[in-house]
Amino acid sequence: VNCVIHLHTPYGQAVSAQQPGLLPLTQTAMFLDGDIGYHDFEGTATDLDERARLAADLGDKNCLILRNHGTLTVGTHASDAFARIYFLERACMSQIMAQSGGTPLNTPSADAIAHTASVAQGGLGQGYAQRLTWPALLRRMDRIDPSYRD
Repeated sequence: VNCVIHLHTPYGQAVSAQQPGLLPLTQTAMFLDGDIGYHDFEGTATDLDERARLAADLGDKNCLILRNHGTLTVGTHASDAFARIYFLERACMSQIMAQSGGTPLNTPSADAIAHTASVAQGGLGQGYAQRLTWPALLRRMDRIDPSYRD
């Protein structure tokens, strides 16, 4: 792990407060299926001993939902952590929006979920984000405000 991204967005916090956590309701959520750990809320993060428990709850996964707190992703490169947090946050937003519709939710088959996760995680493992997504994002930032490089 060379990069960690941790957020407190409204949608991520809302899903972190739900007992089942992230549900495989959308393709984006399925991208992360099997790659999400959960860490129970321990209060304000001031206890340095919590680091070991966070690492243990992350285990061999790359995403962590911090119960009643927020979201966290890791990667060997910033591009990997960014792609994961983007997918995780979008999946959380979609879940909250789908649940607010007031109608029964459709969950795809276990085979469809597993296949989608395998394809997506295989791409990340092969450097998809680092080779394609990250350079595009940097070009966009260069156009918007190149001072970020300073």
